[in-house]
Amino acid sequence: MSAPLITVSELTEALASRLPPRLVDCRARLGDANAGHTLWWETHLPGSDHLDLDRDLAAPPGQGGRHPLPTRQVFTATLQRLGITPEVPVVLYDDMGGQLAAARAWWMLACWAGHPDVRVLDGGIQAWLGSGGELVQGDRTAPKVSRWVPGFRDAQWVEAAQLSSQQALLLDARSRERFRGDAEPIDAVAGHIPGAVSRPSADNLTPYGRFKPATQLAAELPEADEVIAYCGSGVTACHTILAYAVAGRPLPRLYPGSWSEWIRDPSRPVATGE
Repeated sequence: MSAPLITVSELTEALASRLPPRLVDCRARLGDANAGHTLWWETHLPGSDHLDLDRDLAAPPGQGGRHPLPTRQVFTATLQRLGITPEVPVVLYDDMGGQLAAARAWWMLACWAGHPDVRVLDGGIQAWLGSGGELVQGDRTAPKVSRWVPGFRDAQWVEAAQLSSQQALLLDARSRERFRGDAEPIDAVAGHIPGAVSRPSADNLTPYGRFKPATQLAAELPEADEVIAYCGSGVTACHTILAYAVAGRPLPRLYPGSWSEWIRDPSRPVATGE
């Protein structure tokens, strides 16, 4: 697996190389399934394609939660449609420091599908603009369809039924208010999975929306023999996994259904408070 982040200067150099990376815009807005594509259509990095959180990076909501993983066949078709192959590097970006939904795309491509060279643009579209980068509008020429069939690594994620039998540290990437159950603006039940520890994904970033230095993340991130990351629907939990990668630590596994799936079974316990 390649280094998980790329700076604007590194990206600029890579785009001018003999093997430029594929750029993919992953911007999204929770609660508005059309927002990501609209944002991309209006302005995006030159040459970038769009991966949609609700249509490409998740299956329809249901018993598996608000953003369950798509099937391997469906995600393979998405990657083939975009012309993605393991021979060409991929760079992903959003406008939320990777939280919506570049880190989700990174996890699906690098950790699950096994693409060897996937990076997230550190600081996202804001860093690109801050360095004088241009944006363009509208569609781009459709890429040549690929024939890549990934060898998916299903051991990188867990199902709800596995959590009770795991001796792993559960790490909750939602805000501390949602973890405690003080507020729940999205899901029907407030609280967290019993035994979980709060580590909001926003804590991985500096005030400027870039990842904290690797040494700082390594000192801050909880340590355990095994870690499982979750959040509201398996999106920002990927940001936690990406932070471990930046820190050079063993990667947590993902619970894709996360809180939105956990609470669909009333027999599952719910905790509140710290």
